[in-house]
Amino acid sequence: MEFFTILLSSLLGLVSPAGVVVDRIAESQIRKQLVGAEQLQVRIDNAPNYQIAQGRIDRILIAGRGIVPVKGVRLERFELETDAIALDLKRRKLTQPLQAGIRASLTQDDLNLALQSPQVTARLKNLSLQLLTRSQARQAERYDFLNPQITLLPQNRARFEIELQEQGDPAKLKIVAEAQPQIISGRSLQLNDLRIWANGQESPKQITEAIANLIRDRLDLRRLEASNTTARILTLVLNPSNLEIAAFVQIRPDVRKQ
Repeated sequence: MEFFTILLSSLLGLVSPAGVVVDRIAESQIRKQLVGAEQLQVRIDNAPNYQIAQGRIDRILIAGRGIVPVKGVRLERFELETDAIALDLKRRKLTQPLQAGIRASLTQDDLNLALQSPQVTARLKNLSLQLLTRSQARQAERYDFLNPQITLLPQNRARFEIELQEQGDPAKLKIVAEAQPQIISGRSLQLNDLRIWANGQESPKQITEAIANLIRDRLDLRRLEASNTTARILTLVLNPSNLEIAAFVQIRPDVRKQ
């Protein structure tokens, strides 16, 4: 969602009351918002062209390879296609919902690069703390999360490994989790056949089921709707070479600020 917000803010800044916007300018402005991009193409469709001066664009298409939206996160491929966009040019605000389809793929190396970034590591720790009771979370805060790694497996499965080390203690606890991720109703992540091991000892079934249920609830995309955003995952495919995802996003005008 953050990457989509970066692109949206770039697009809103491309249209002026004079109607000046062309593909190359759009590409240049979007590149400035990214850490890096090996390939990037932008196409803006509009007929007739004078609609741009009225704050209307028929469609925007963005496609790229090797896209780095934030430091430490790389997308092997990225595609975005919007429906018609309507803006209030003076206030740079949407006047109707903006809808877009997104497709992206990450290699296993991309995923592990992201897991090593401080931003992702902090979010993993935060998610883990949310799954615990208050007293458990206070105890867990004493631990550092080290060497997170993901392995993409056949049959749409994945294995996640991480080490926990209590601050000031050289001993490490190795956690390994393996599951078959599945998107339910386009909005929540279900971990089918989840298995968890701690230093080689498998967690009881009732505990893994409770963890799977908590993750499903915490990662429910309906949580975004409070910020006028609707997001749905259309497909999530894992294979040993990469992860592919397709999603739909709608951002609605904030009527409180109209």
